[in-house]
Amino acid sequence: MYFLKKITQTTLFKITSLNSLSIAIKIGIGLITSKILAIFVGPGGMALVGNLRNFLTSLESISTLGFQSGIIKYVAENQKNKEVLKKILATVFISLVFIALILSGILYFFASFWNNTILNSTFDYGLVFKILALALPWYAVSVFLLAVLNGLSQFKKVIWVNIIGNTLGLLVSLFMILKFQTLGALLAIVITPSLLFFVTFYFVQKEINFLEAIKWHLYDFKIIKYLLPFSLMAIVSSVLGPMVYLAMRNSVIEKLGIDQAGFWESMTRISTYYMLFVSTILSVYFLPKLAIAEGNKETKSIFWQYYKFILPVFILGVVVVYFARFFIVQLLFTKEFLPVASLFFWQLIGDVFKVAFLILGYEFFAKKLTKAFIIAEVSSLALLYFSNLVFMECFGIQGVVMAQAFDNFIYLVVLCVYFRKSLF
Repeated sequence: MYFLKKITQTTLFKITSLNSLSIAIKIGIGLITSKILAIFVGPGGMALVGNLRNFLTSLESISTLGFQSGIIKYVAENQKNKEVLKKILATVFISLVFIALILSGILYFFASFWNNTILNSTFDYGLVFKILALALPWYAVSVFLLAVLNGLSQFKKVIWVNIIGNTLGLLVSLFMILKFQTLGALLAIVITPSLLFFVTFYFVQKEINFLEAIKWHLYDFKIIKYLLPFSLMAIVSSVLGPMVYLAMRNSVIEKLGIDQAGFWESMTRISTYYMLFVSTILSVYFLPKLAIAEGNKETKSIFWQYYKFILPVFILGVVVVYFARFFIVQLLFTKEFLPVASLFFWQLIGDVFKVAFLILGYEFFAKKLTKAFIIAEVSSLALLYFSNLVFMECFGIQGVVMAQAFDNFIYLVVLCVYFRKSLF
């Protein structure tokens, strides 16, 4: 009883418990939105939703200059130094608004080009990109504010922002999909993130006087130079990654048909739901810890806390998911999507490898190992793309998830070797 009480009183347990509630809510919301998407837009519409999500991920990274991880680290290191903290807030805010406005103009005036490139010229969804142009500055600032909260170690507030964001997403998605079908699904994706600005601003303002910090004279270009390594790493990961997945999906559409691409996107959505538990706990708890860790011994302790507490729970979870795969597919989608069940085995295997290497990957950001990260990430994405072409030719749509599992395994081995001094 004493041992159990001791565990339940730890910060990690409390954060994980609240995080689990957040994930449970998001998964519950995901059940509803996925079902509605399946009914109203079908596999073809699901493929278009996947393309837009990939594009939005890349756009988020560019509009925020890939600074999120750098902001978390820099704010965590300077949260008690109010003067430096104000300079960080002013410099990053002014820079992001400037970049977001430029990108908004490019999106708005070239909406037809983006529609043809991302959503296929057969469909006319130029309006989606014009709405995205108007929403982007609010979205970029909300991502920045959330990173500030994370850096201030306000773990609970970060999770509450996620809970509120998921709820808002459900309401907007329900309304838009029921009213406009596929167009509504696409509009919901671009509108919802911008609404989080008001939530994140409220929570940040309670911690620090944000508006007081936004002064032109506090702008310091040295902060931008400090954050550039993080920017390079994030842009490689968050821009090249989604672009590779976009190219892979277009390849599936061309060779196997849009419905097969929709089945893969559906599998990806399911994976995203259960991966949320790990990705959120990594960003809100482990990244700030790794950022301030000194020496291999302290880093090793953080790594093994993750492997002892998070990884076993995840493996147990994916075993349950595998045996419940037919139920999950019918619950989330419709009988039309039953072929998705055949993709679970290799998707789950790949995700176990991914969860095993994610904590190691965060060390690149925590310690600003820019060159090593870029080499590892570009090599991994190249391996993924070309192995996908080979595996898809041999195994059809299953080859796509097999390629992901193969790439994740190789990446795990490479990172274990690279970080062996901090790991063993």
